[in-house]
Amino acid sequence: MNAHSTSDTSEAYIALGANLGDREQTLMSAIRMLDKQDDIEVIACSDLYETDPVGYTDQPAFINMAISVNTTLSPEELLGRMLEIENQLGRVRHIRWGPRTVDLDLLWYEGVEMNTEKLILPHPRMQERAFVLVPLSDVVREKSDNISCFVQTALESLDERDGIRRWKTCNWPDESALSEN
Repeated sequence: MNAHSTSDTSEAYIALGANLGDREQTLMSAIRMLDKQDDIEVIACSDLYETDPVGYTDQPAFINMAISVNTTLSPEELLGRMLEIENQLGRVRHIRWGPRTVDLDLLWYEGVEMNTEKLILPHPRMQERAFVLVPLSDVVREKSDNISCFVQTALESLDERDGIRRWKTCNWPDESALSEN
């Protein structure tokens, strides 16, 4: 594959979640690790939300958030980097929707719709999940390919927003306010 030029930058949105260990520290580490990649730039960070577990409920509460990035990677390459970061931060997959140190989900990638064994874009269940939509609404920008309209419409049609509490503000890239706890 040819090297991308800077004009081939695409915007993407990533959901992050954690419910084991130091949840906030792990999420901020994941964001820093993404931003340190030569071909990924984190441009916005949602607030952090504490959320009740969904699906498998016998586990600790999650911290969920979303980020927007600019990248020259393809969606598959971006997903690969995200999975590497999950592994580096100790992600183990035992129980579907079970406890985890960190979870990174590629929600949306500018101008791309795809459905492969490894990746479905846009993410097929994000419109059903308040724990994804609420943080995502913090970072979507008006200009972004219908995503802001999609998120707004999905939020309006959600029955439930229970179990989501704004927990802390993220001041990316100046996260010094976060690390002074």
